[in-house]
Amino acid sequence: MLLAFLALAGVTSWIPARWYSHDPASLDLLTKYTPVNCVLLEKADWSAPFNAAAAQRGIATLGIVHRSADALEEGRRAAAQGMTGVVLLGDFPDGAVAALEDSKILTIDLPSRSHLRLHQHPRVIGTYQGVWPGIQVQENGISVSGPSGSPWIDTNTGFLRFLRAIRSEPIWIANTPPEKMVITPQRYVQAVADAEAAGAHWVVALDSDFNKRLLAGDAKTLAGWREIGTVMRFYADHPQWSEMRAYSTLALVEDTNSALLSGGILDMLATKHTTVRAVASNQLTPATLNGEKMAADVDPAALTPEQRDLLKAWTRQGNTLLTAPPGWKMPVAKDASQITMTKDQMTRLDEIWKEMNSLTSNQNPGAKVFNAPSTISYAVEGAGGHPVVVHLVNYSDYALDSMTVRLVGKFQSAMLYAPGEPPKKADIYDAEGGGSEIFIEKLGTVGAIVVN
Repeated sequence: MLLAFLALAGVTSWIPARWYSHDPASLDLLTKYTPVNCVLLEKADWSAPFNAAAAQRGIATLGIVHRSADALEEGRRAAAQGMTGVVLLGDFPDGAVAALEDSKILTIDLPSRSHLRLHQHPRVIGTYQGVWPGIQVQENGISVSGPSGSPWIDTNTGFLRFLRAIRSEPIWIANTPPEKMVITPQRYVQAVADAEAAGAHWVVALDSDFNKRLLAGDAKTLAGWREIGTVMRFYADHPQWSEMRAYSTLALVEDTNSALLSGGILDMLATKHTTVRAVASNQLTPATLNGEKMAADVDPAALTPEQRDLLKAWTRQGNTLLTAPPGWKMPVAKDASQITMTKDQMTRLDEIWKEMNSLTSNQNPGAKVFNAPSTISYAVEGAGGHPVVVHLVNYSDYALDSMTVRLVGKFQSAMLYAPGEPPKKADIYDAEGGGSEIFIEKLGTVGAIVVN
């Protein structure tokens, strides 16, 4: 009965992690230090005693099934060992998920980005493909700049924000750490926050060295694990944030195929601290542009004649529309392995970026952050416009001082929330020319400003 409860009631509240142990005692590392309540297990760690112990602690167990295996056969083996369900990791044939579900085996599908089944309604929208978050650094130690002019940050946020804007299901991104790279606890924290600030979950995955030291009880590694867990709990304690809508008067109308690539317009705007609401071109209706005063249609060829007429009518109401040049097409993935823009594609985006930058540089569509070049920010709002939450993720190795956040609306109070710390009151002022300005004295790796 407990397994059935976990399967039926828990999916929307699962906080996932890959786990590389079948020792029931290792569960203490999850329950003591983290809010993780769902573990993904490779076949070598499928174990009936472990599954039973996890269920007793309210932790769901999902068996990982790879593309080379018989999904239905493996699903039955997992069920026979008392697992909550399975994860299909890779691009499986159409019908594989349905066959498992028909056999009463709970199934999470994590395909490539290009094979996301967005026309269906799965339990989770997820993929195993993602970039490893962080500032790009050249071999000489100099950080790379992107078309936006800011330090280029490898991030999954644009892709994830697009998914969150068009879907309500839980979103998982299950990328793993790069091989042959030393990953510090801070880099893991950034990976967690990169997804959570966009309303998604990163399926926590530890590198083999960190995992080995963690299971052995190494004190320094345990301290790092506690730091990772504290950030995970920070977001788990505020689940309502992931359901909020972008706080912006700017909409980006984009075709789904181009939005699947990282390094596009949404990521460029994120590095410039310009909040934007993503709109899938196939979902553009009269009700879609609700409160926006500016819009950018970066792929006009993806719109129907009726949708193009809709945008023309919208501009006649006094709104501003940026349209890509005739014949322009946003870059799309060449094959299932591509998840980031190529150099040539980035160069091609530069023309559109200049137009976007001119549209937004002198206007604040919602929230803008200043004196924070190594961060990405994202502002969301609750029902009725309150509260506004400004997510901040710092991808550098040092704390930032003296940040300013400028909001278009008038607000009375601001509180800075940070993992493991009590909320702190932040100074808020009336901004010159209207709006509100918030001063943040110091930011570590993760923070959120809640404004009312």
